[in-house]
Amino acid sequence: MRESGPFAGYQVPAAVTDAALAVLAAAACLALPEAIPPGAQSLRAPDLWWLVLALLSSLPFTVHRKMPLASLLVMAIASATLQHLSYIPQLSGPDGTSIGPTYLAVAIAVFLTAVRGTPRATTFVAAAVIPLSALTEALLAPSGYALAALLTDAVLLLAAWALGRLSRARKAVRDEVVQRVAALEREQAANARAAVMEERARIARELHDIVAHNVSLMVVQTIAADRIQDRSPDKAHELHSAIEQTGRDTVTELRRLLDVLRTDEDADATPSKEPPQPTVAALPALVDAVRATGAKVDYEVSGTPVSLPAGFQLTVYRIVQEALTNTVKHAGPTHARVRLLWGEHPQELHVRICDDGPGVAGGLAGRVPAAAGGSGHGLLGMRERISATGGTLHTGPRPGGGYCVHAVLQLPDEDGITHTGGTAHHAADQRPAG
Repeated sequence: MRESGPFAGYQVPAAVTDAALAVLAAAACLALPEAIPPGAQSLRAPDLWWLVLALLSSLPFTVHRKMPLASLLVMAIASATLQHLSYIPQLSGPDGTSIGPTYLAVAIAVFLTAVRGTPRATTFVAAAVIPLSALTEALLAPSGYALAALLTDAVLLLAAWALGRLSRARKAVRDEVVQRVAALEREQAANARAAVMEERARIARELHDIVAHNVSLMVVQTIAADRIQDRSPDKAHELHSAIEQTGRDTVTELRRLLDVLRTDEDADATPSKEPPQPTVAALPALVDAVRATGAKVDYEVSGTPVSLPAGFQLTVYRIVQEALTNTVKHAGPTHARVRLLWGEHPQELHVRICDDGPGVAGGLAGRVPAAAGGSGHGLLGMRERISATGGTLHTGPRPGGGYCVHAVLQLPDEDGITHTGGTAHHAADQRPAG
């Protein structure tokens, strides 16, 4: 992982920054004697000691990232020695203030130490290194310029230290913001995944309802067609056509629902592939499909229908679908009645599906064997749907034979609010749930 220095906004590695600073500082220190005007101050001519001290006041930048405090101390001592031996001009003297490259290098080292150093190291720089450096400059200054040299050095280094602390604080705030944004993105991604899983679970329940109903119809229609094949070829042909159409519808529903359950492999796909859900208006077609199995089904609507939200529409359809599916599977071609009572009580819709039990219908009565017991998810699904809409559900056998499913939906008011909590009740079920 690449570490960034104080110039992190430019994404420059700290090692590169330090090497560049070392080269620039060394070049400036070595070129200083040539830049001093003749006769400005009486300075010693450059020699071997000058070269060594000039390099010691600049090259420690290369290891500052690993040893910030030690590098700063070496550079500060080398700079003070250069001044003490008169290789560089005084910080403050008769010719005024002279802040040369060696002083600037020490100031930059203080800045970098305040940025990179530990809290103890940065405190030591402010409490000990800067005061000692300023005192040293005062002692080395010409007579009468001690205070000016002390203040100049102290202000220069304290300003560098303060800028370093400010840069470190800004970097800490920036890192914290980045971490919070990353945490928020992770939370949003987790919530999105949870929402997708919840939606897929809901669609899986829809898949169970549709497939269980259609397959049950196909099984019963096939058995009925086989029983009347010899006696009524035309009726058998109608049943075969109904089986074919039901199979095609089932395959279509499976394809559409599987499209919804797929992962996001196709990035260019339509964002929402969920098929439109059935409504109360689709109940007559559902009743006709059940009648094709040989069962006699009466469908009655009383009262004045009102507009329902999509969730309520789907709940009514699924309750009727599941109840009729169980009737076809477990009672054969019996007599069933589906009733929708609007407004029997204010803000209520009653959905009642009752059958007479097996062996009471004419024609094929008692000839169509009941299907094997289901998994029990049908009644559970009905209870969940009713509870979600704030209604009640009663299921159980009828006195004298047969079975009833009675659902009461609390209709939402004008603001879309349902005021009554939902409950579900059932008697000791005499029939396996599909």
